[in-house]
Amino acid sequence: MTSVDYDVQPARASVLAASWQATLVLGVLSVILGIIVSFYPTGSLNVLAVLFGIQMILFGIFHLLRIFDRDEQHRIWVGIAGLLSVVIGVVLIRHLHVTVQLIGLIIGLSWIVQGLAAVIGGLGHGLREGNGWWIAFGVVSLIAGIVVVAAPVTSLKVMAVLLGIWFIILGLFEIVAGFLLRQADRAAQATST
Repeated sequence: MTSVDYDVQPARASVLAASWQATLVLGVLSVILGIIVSFYPTGSLNVLAVLFGIQMILFGIFHLLRIFDRDEQHRIWVGIAGLLSVVIGVVLIRHLHVTVQLIGLIIGLSWIVQGLAAVIGGLGHGLREGNGWWIAFGVVSLIAGIVVVAAPVTSLKVMAVLLGIWFIILGLFEIVAGFLLRQADRAAQATST
C-alpha cells in the first residue's frame, strides 16, 4: 500500500459512517411521512393548500417591499401585483376547499396539455421507432388529466394516498440501504485496522 491508500481508507470509512446514519434517518422520516399522508390525505392536502397560500403571501410581501426601491421602474405595477398576491394568499388559506380544487385543476390541466403534446409529437414525426411509447404516454396522460379535472378533490385524495404508499416503500428501501451501508462501514473499519 502506498501513502495515498492510507489516506483514502479513513476518508471512505467516515463517508460511510455519515451516510448510513443519514440514509437511515431519511428512510424513517419517509415512512412516517408516508403513513401520515396515506392515512390523512385530506389533512395533507390542506397543509399543502396552506403552504401554497403562505407562498403567495410571502411573494406579495416581497413585491410590496420592492415599491420602496427608488430604482424600481414599475413600482405601481409591482405594488399592485404584491397586493393582489397577498389578497390571493389570504383567500387561499381562508378557503382551503377552493385551494385544493385549484391545485387539482392545475395538475389536471397540465397533464392534459402534456398528453396532447406527447400525442402530437408522436404522430408528427412519422412512423419511427419509439413513437408508439410517446403516443401511449400521451393518451394515458390525457385520460388522467381529464379524470383529475372532472373530480379534482377526489383525484387528489387518491393521489395523496398513492404518494403516501410510495413514501412508505421508498422509506423502507432507504432503511435497508442504511443498514447495508452500516455493514459496509463496519467491514471497512475492520479491514483498516
